[in-house]
Parts: sequence; structure tokens; C-alpha cells
Amino acid sequence: MRPVPEEPALDRRRILWAGPLTVVAAIAAVQVVRAAAIAMLQLPPEGFQPFGWFFPIFDTVVLVTAAVIVFAVVAGFASTPIRTYGRIAFVALLLSMIPDVLMHSRRPNLFTWPRTSALMLMHVAAWWVTVTMLSRLTVCSKSKG
Repeated sequence: MRPVPEEPALDRRRILWAGPLTVVAAIAAVQVVRAAAIAMLQLPPEGFQPFGWFFPIFDTVVLVTAAVIVFAVVAGFASTPIRTYGRIAFVALLLSMIPDVLMHSRRPNLFTWPRTSALMLMHVAAWWVTVTMLSRLTVCSKSKG
């Protein structure tokens, strides 16, 4: 059995500022993907909710806030919080794509694979920003001395 590499210690107090910063950064990442998708794909007329302003921002705020809360809980209880959270977040990412795939299967003319893939890429952007920021910004600083 391979030895498990040691994880750096976390400073859970940092979640108080890293969490909101992560939410804002995830919104920005999702909006970049959204803007690229709108520019590159022939999207439905204005008012198509998945690529509008409101729903991507609202969903990102709600779901990334929930992810920050899960990170705080995992940081308090897991012996390897970064690894444990990464696994939980990956499963959550996969589960978050199920509605996109279901929309494609129900309305394939509206939710084409390129459009569905763009929606799924928004999930990946939020996931990547969330996991990266929380696992890096909450690590304890090494004291000099």
C-alpha cells in the first residue's frame, strides 16, 4: 500500500474571506465561459434562460456558497480535508451535469450538444475555481523563524 502524502494544515478562519472571494471568482469564470459561448455559438433568441444573465449568476452564487459550506465542514472533520473535499467536489460536478444532459435528451433541437457542452463547461469553470481557491487560500502560512 502506498503511503498517503501529507497535506498542509488549513487555517479554517481563512474561509471567512476565501469563501466570498471564491464565490465572486466563480461568477467571473462562469461569465467568461458564458460570453465565449454566446460569441461562438448560434444561441437561441434573447431570453433563453440558461445563457441569460440571471440564472448563471444565481446558480453560481447558490451552489458555490454551498460548496464553501461543505469545504468548511470537511476542513473541520476530515483528516485529509483537501483530498476529501476534492473528491466530494468532483462527484458534485458530475451530478451537476445531469440536468444539462436531461435537457438535451428532452429538447435536442434547442439544447444541441454544443449548447449543452457550453452549459457543462460553465459547471467545470465554477468547480475548478472553487476547488483551486479554497484548497490554496486556506492553507496555513509557514512561520519564519
